[in-house]
Amino acid sequence: MSAVAGLPSPADPEAAYYQTIEEFFVARRGDPLFLSNADWLLIRGWRKAGTPLRVVLRGIADALDGHAHSWGRHRKVGSLAYCAAEVDIARDRWQRALALGEEPGASPDAALSAFAGALDQAPLDGDARVHAARLAAEIRGWAGDPPPLRDVEAMLAQRESALLARLRGVVSADRLAELERAADAELAPYASRMPAAVLAQIRGDSVARRVLALYGIPRLSLFYL
Repeated sequence: MSAVAGLPSPADPEAAYYQTIEEFFVARRGDPLFLSNADWLLIRGWRKAGTPLRVVLRGIADALDGHAHSWGRHRKVGSLAYCAAEVDIARDRWQRALALGEEPGASPDAALSAFAGALDQAPLDGDARVHAARLAAEIRGWAGDPPPLRDVEAMLAQRESALLARLRGVVSADRLAELERAADAELAPYASRMPAAVLAQIRGDSVARRVLALYGIPRLSLFYL
């Protein structure tokens, strides 16, 4: 069970991102208060920016460690926003390490090549197959001559959105409804705890992952490195 919210650990990785940040922050803060709507929206911003979970947790830890040694250490940190600057710094360090090949076990070139390979192998026909092949060639070109790393995540998100639009035209209405019901069932415990915008973001990511998985395609994002 979740140490904070009394919820089972989510099977949905999109929900896990939010819940893990909540649990980590609340535990490190040493106060059982739950996150505010503003806190949830801040996490949503990190997720939309493609900030990996471990990078967010590193930034939160750095912020709270700094607070523990500051003049104001006897005052409780009241909001996750206190950690936002350190999370931004941690994300910048992560992006620089990726660009320089210094992030252990993570390589943008390898990830981009893997995306291209999955698109090439996806069991698609007709216009969807043509679109996937063109996208694979484009992304494989990035691996050989990558754009600035800060731009890659937005470029991947744009391409993934266009790909999903194609795939939604291929998937039957019944199958798509089944995927949406599965996502809704896993996210139901969070419906009363999060702002509607946050829940909608998680649901959209969850359904997108399920649609892509039908064709053996991962989410097109460096977020998972």
